[in-house]
This record gives sequence, structure tokens and C-alpha cells, in this order.
Amino acid sequence: MRTVISSLIGAALLAAFAAVGSGLISGVYEQTKAPIAAAERAAEARQLLEIFPALTHDNQLIDDTFNLDADGPLLALREQTSGYRARKNGEVAGVILPVTARDGYSGDIRLLVGVYRSGMVAGVRVLSHRETPGLGDKVELKKSPWILSFDSKTLVKPSLERWAVVKDGGEFDAFTGATVTPRAVVSAVKSALEYAQTHKQDLFELVEEDAS
Repeated sequence: MRTVISSLIGAALLAAFAAVGSGLISGVYEQTKAPIAAAERAAEARQLLEIFPALTHDNQLIDDTFNLDADGPLLALREQTSGYRARKNGEVAGVILPVTARDGYSGDIRLLVGVYRSGMVAGVRVLSHRETPGLGDKVELKKSPWILSFDSKTLVKPSLERWAVVKDGGEFDAFTGATVTPRAVVSAVKSALEYAQTHKQDLFELVEEDAS
């Protein structure tokens, strides 16, 4: 009988400790959820400002968004994602398009490509990748300035056939020992420019009507 009672008491204590632990974890999560979300939002806002610096617009980039559907033929997004508008005096000066290079060496490379109304690249930044450290990770600005080579490029300069790595007869350098990664990024940035050109009215003109 004592054994049964001891077992019941032990089970009750374990259940009580589990409930208390669960409550503490839930409380910590609720307390940290808002600060984490705020930190992520601030980091995202800083990255957008790297593409369109403060002097190029007068709106809050992170709050001026539009939806982009998944699995489009050019942006190749895995899920519905937001793009961003840069406005100056009420006019859409540029947009930031998310694009996925699905042919990276180690999988998807997610990018943000800023495009001016003129069709010129404002800037490109890598959101995430799984490329080889010391080789493919040079697509990150903190590892290499290579990503800046897209700045001010258009679909005319260089010409379409030159939108490739040097090894493929193009204009963009590859990394020593790594061609697949830069090849994938060059193709993705080109696709983002093609998307901006194809959807120019929706991105730069109809958007303005929505805002009026």
C-alpha cells in the first residue's frame, strides 16, 4: 500500500513540476516574443536601407509592401512573399524584389534585388544560403564585395548575353574554386530585372494609384 501511495505522490510531484516548467517556458516565450520580433524587424529594415539608402526615399520601406506569389517563372519564390517599394515625393522610385536562386551549389540562395524605376539595379543582398564556407559564401557582403558588382547594372548594360560569369562568356567574375554559386546568383538577379521590366506597370504605376 505504501508503495502505491509513494508512486502516486511521485507521479503527482512530477506532474506538478512539469506544469510549473511548462508555465515558466510559456512565460519566458511571451516575454521574449515581442523583443525578438522587434529585433528581426530592425535587422530587416537595416538590410533594406543598404539597398535603398535613406536619401533615395521618404517612406518607411519595411511598411510599404506588396505581395508576390510563389513559384513564379522568374522570381522562383518557394512561398508567397512581400516585396517593398521605395517612394520619393509620392512617386515609386524603386522596388525591392525577393528572388530565389534554386540552383545554388547547396540549395536555395534567397536574395533581395533592388530595382530603380529606370530598370537599373540599386543593390543586391543575400538573405540566406547554405553555400560552402570559404568558397560560395563569398556572395555575402561581409565575406566579399562581389555582390556589389551588380550595382547600376541593367538588362542593356551589360547586354543580355553578357549576364553570365566570365567562364560562360559573361561579365561577372566567379570565385576561385566555385563557379556554381555565382552563376546561380547572376541568373537570379537577371531574372529579377526581367520581372521588374515585365511587370513595370504593376510595380511602378498602378502602385501609385493604390497610394492616392
